[in-house]
Amino acid sequence: MSARFVDTNVLLYAISRAPDEQGKATLANDILRQRDLALSAQVLQEFYTEATRDGRPDRVTHQQAASLVESFLRFPVRAITTDLVLAAMATRDRFRISYWDAAILEAARSLGCDVVLSEDLSAGQDYAGVRVEDPFAGG
Repeated sequence: MSARFVDTNVLLYAISRAPDEQGKATLANDILRQRDLALSAQVLQEFYTEATRDGRPDRVTHQQAASLVESFLRFPVRAITTDLVLAAMATRDRFRISYWDAAILEAARSLGCDVVLSEDLSAGQDYAGVRVEDPFAGG
């Protein structure tokens, strides 16, 4: 069974303390306890930036975010390379999506993932063999 790729929103929900996001927080933490996951350096960067952002109601400190990023290294992580950038540009053009979403898809593809867990891309959409699932749909 291939790994599933985890988008940034899963990591952010896992640390959420917002009362209206507790169902998603529980689900995100359940997902992160599984072993068949992968992510990318982009996801780690986005997580750190958003988790420590001024004005975020449940903002974490630099040290907390850094420790969390280190803990996420238990999963395979795709580095940002020129090959990934070029593939993402082609996917962006082919599917008319943002470059950043295309980079997520191409990182997943390069890691052998056929599923991306995200609420930011179109759930159910298949992007040339990489399908998006929204783990929070209805939750």
